[in-house]
Amino acid sequence: MTQNVHKLIEELRAGLAAVEDQIRHHPYLDALERGEVSLDNLRAFAGEQYNIIRSDLRSDAYLVSRFGASPAGEFFRGIFEGEVIALDLLLNFATALGLSEKDLRAYEPKSDAQAFPSYVVSLAYHGTQADVATAFLINFPVFGENTGRMNAALQKQYGLTPEQTAFFDFFATPVPGFEEAALGVIAEGLEMDGDPRQLRRAARLLQAYELAFWDSVAEN
Repeated sequence: MTQNVHKLIEELRAGLAAVEDQIRHHPYLDALERGEVSLDNLRAFAGEQYNIIRSDLRSDAYLVSRFGASPAGEFFRGIFEGEVIALDLLLNFATALGLSEKDLRAYEPKSDAQAFPSYVVSLAYHGTQADVATAFLINFPVFGENTGRMNAALQKQYGLTPEQTAFFDFFATPVPGFEEAALGVIAEGLEMDGDPRQLRRAARLLQAYELAFWDSVAEN
């Protein structure tokens, strides 16, 4: 089963390579690296991420409640705990931009930017553990690449400190053993009630919503 899961993930990555290239080489990142993104835009970015993380925290908590007692529980608890850390780091970034948490709560998010967490809600409530783990395994690396670029650009072009951009570095730093753990959750899920077609759909849609997020923040 593990060998079949590896093959499935390789096929998914190959099939989504074009979308990932659009995410990875998004014009927003190029503009940021040239110092052309306004501070107001960065404040909006923080507002969007604040809404995303707060939604994802609830979704991740529900995943823990669904699968916490199973072998997959440790995997989902780790994701939830990571989001808790990320929220604190995001508040540090927002503070560097002159925003309080009250300001972030008052921010009105854009629908296209929030399609990603909305779909995560759907996965958390209706997807199998294999669906969710597959979507996360495919999605997290490219988001991490982008936040790594943002981390460097924010320090170089905007004078922020590593402490102020730690949110971006957090997601850019690979979690040791994450892929192996995800593959184990996927393999177990497929043996129980997984459908490879559903896994492919989950990964494809989440990557599409990832791209929509970057398109949306660029419009700000």
